[in-house]
Amino acid sequence: MYKYKVGELRPSQILFSFGVGAVLDLPNLSVMVMGLEDWNTQNALELNEPRLLAAVRKELGSQVKRLLSPPTPPENVTSSGPFDEVNRIGIPVAPFPSWMVCPKCHLLASLKSELFQLKENPYRPDQTKYVHKNCPKSKKEPTAIPSRFLVSCERGHLDDFPWSYFVHRGENINCNGALRFEEYGVSGSPSDIFVICSCGQQRPLSDAFGESGKENMPRCRARHPHLRDFDDTCDKQMKTILLGASNSWFPITLSALSIPESSHQLFQIIEQYWHVLNKATSQDILKSNLDLLQAIGQFPELLTELSKHPLEEIWTIIEEKQNQQESNSDDKNARDLKTPEWEIFSQADPNFNTPDFQLKPVKPPAGYEDYFSQVVLAERLREVRALISFTRIQSPGDFIDEGEILTEHLVDLSRKNPQWVPASEVKGEGIFIQFNEEKLSQWEQSQLLQDYQNRAFEAHKQWCKIRSLDPVKITFPGVRYILLHSFAHALMRQMAIECGYNAASLKERIYSKRPQEEGSPMAGVLIYTAAPDSEGTLGGLVSLGEPKKLGYHIDQALEQMQLCTSDPLCAEHTPLKGTTSLHWAACHGCLFSPETSCERGNKYLDRAVLVPTVPGETHLIYFDKM
Repeated sequence: MYKYKVGELRPSQILFSFGVGAVLDLPNLSVMVMGLEDWNTQNALELNEPRLLAAVRKELGSQVKRLLSPPTPPENVTSSGPFDEVNRIGIPVAPFPSWMVCPKCHLLASLKSELFQLKENPYRPDQTKYVHKNCPKSKKEPTAIPSRFLVSCERGHLDDFPWSYFVHRGENINCNGALRFEEYGVSGSPSDIFVICSCGQQRPLSDAFGESGKENMPRCRARHPHLRDFDDTCDKQMKTILLGASNSWFPITLSALSIPESSHQLFQIIEQYWHVLNKATSQDILKSNLDLLQAIGQFPELLTELSKHPLEEIWTIIEEKQNQQESNSDDKNARDLKTPEWEIFSQADPNFNTPDFQLKPVKPPAGYEDYFSQVVLAERLREVRALISFTRIQSPGDFIDEGEILTEHLVDLSRKNPQWVPASEVKGEGIFIQFNEEKLSQWEQSQLLQDYQNRAFEAHKQWCKIRSLDPVKITFPGVRYILLHSFAHALMRQMAIECGYNAASLKERIYSKRPQEEGSPMAGVLIYTAAPDSEGTLGGLVSLGEPKKLGYHIDQALEQMQLCTSDPLCAEHTPLKGTTSLHWAACHGCLFSPETSCERGNKYLDRAVLVPTVPGETHLIYFDKM
């Protein structure tokens, strides 16, 4: 099925929406993206980001050698016909679910039964489909449609709905009768949908949902269709989900900003072209590779810069970098991607600027000198993100914190330990705001804030308990994080009005570490946007970071946070009042951001720590000028 190009996906979609193990809807088919063993990486571009690669190796093992973008056809190659080799380049998929329904006679059958026949169209691959031959209620061959019910479990298994088991109530499951899928009424409710067997048995789909589903559905078969494999066992109950349900696939990704490791010009050029230079294993091989590049006219900028330095100096830096990459995977701090970024942002030294990373420090806005220690305009940023796993049913935001991932929920991308993982890069711009550590520490140490933190920690433990999670492993980030996170959301909502990018295009990166934690304290937010285009974005966000404009937008953001359209319900909300949420005065009317923007799934938010809200609790606010 995957030899024909039947759809196009952006690289970022393969990481966030339709990655390995995800179900993808095509015009007439439903398919699943297969595991890494099925991928042809010949046309995949290797992405250079040593810090991210070290973090991936820390999670998946030292055998991971590369970060690869999804395979794409070369830009200078055009197709002259449907059978060209270029049309075979893409990501592999296979039909899933394997049960189809005839829209005319309502026959429900598996593809293995051969009652449905595949009709391929190499000239119009979007018209590839399964048809029901010899349908008794149609003169033409009706296009079969995928069954819209699946089963899954919290351990990441996914399977076809057990139709025969379900309709026969677990008895006589070897019945060879024909199944029909009948819908009555127009609501589409499971209670109006019946599975009927020609032997006389029938059952409504409502018996597969809710409490009835826990009693009527069989144990999980531990199937991983994207790997064509089964786990040894699974003690979880199958849960019925709909085809295309949002909880059927949640990606687990790691991301890192490309930050310079040195201000040395030669080091920076080697870093920029590392994907070209890292194959050399000796000085002689390096010389041969450079001579070859010059002969074929590739990478002239690289060759021009390297010609200014002795070959011995170039090889010394390359060798040191190769040795450093080998040792990075053993570094216990390799998974900590934010601390090095915090250090480079807080120093904001223009001497470290590179083509992919350019910082410009500016003064804090007038009136906010006591609250912020500095503002840094990131005129150029490069972010690389890698897909390392995924979950089903339960969102990663429910059990990921500070890089701690509960492995029993994770699903592998390949049957064996992977040698590479899918990745994508984007380039853009951002604004970094560093909070005043002295002012922040004074705010945190007040007795009223301590009481608030205790209540917040109790809410955190209650939230974990409801989800059967260990509150010790799922670290409580503290009231400092709640402040930084809430401020970032408030400012993103305000900037989306004037920066030229919609709210879903803006992202946050929170740098928070309390003084009592290991290492230096951190308190800052990066609001940024990025695009897959090679030129990145056009400066609309950075232009709002100049002191006068930024001061205006912070004023407006804080003023908007004083009143929500859902007040007083929003302002008085607390997670301890019998709810399953983990936010306080926050909702879609004031602080919530799109899923692509927030790093915590809209948790740990409270505008009451920013400004006075309706109840007038001013003792919590950080911006006391309000």
